[in-house]
Amino acid sequence: MKRTPLLHAELSHVIACLGHGDMLVIGDAGLPIPDGPRRIDLALTPGVPRIAEVLRAVLTEMQVERSVLAEEALGAGRALPAWYAQQLALAPQTVSHAEFKRLSAQARAIVRTGECTPYANVILVSGVVF
Repeated sequence: MKRTPLLHAELSHVIACLGHGDMLVIGDAGLPIPDGPRRIDLALTPGVPRIAEVLRAVLTEMQVERSVLAEEALGAGRALPAWYAQQLALAPQTVSHAEFKRLSAQARAIVRTGECTPYANVILVSGVVF
């Protein structure tokens, strides 16, 4: 059995195949998933699993160089979403939600969670460990 907390074989495999600069999207239940990126659907019921739980597990295996959030996730002067601030020490790049969806189409995979908070989506850009 694996030593890391991430047990989902398909998600673990996608992370293992990422190269420097490749993107992995973790999205809410409503994020459109275009044709192209691999779809990993973890959504079970509204709110299960939450984005924070999925992000925590992904970060046990993925080296993240940078991240991207939609400007709309921050709202008018709001702080970073709690799920983001608790998991990532990086300041995110922000783009419009339309640009976020365009970038998502270039990702290696999009992970759909059961999160139902509007704009609770993040693009993780793979870094290197050396």
